[in-house]
Amino acid sequence: MDKILRIVVGIALITMAALGVVGAWGWIGVVPLLTGLFGVCPAYLLLGANTCPVKKTG
Repeated sequence: MDKILRIVVGIALITMAALGVVGAWGWIGVVPLLTGLFGVCPAYLLLGANTCPVKKTG
């Protein structure tokens, strides 16, 4: 669900920026689009954060 939401928001922001509905800041939609497609957030990597639940074995 998270990936789908990121992709949809990213596409919406990029589309609005391309159509001139919002300013240039709309191109920031590239970030959620790419994180949704690749499943990796560069900010999380830089901060060492991990939101993926780890299954305990044993």
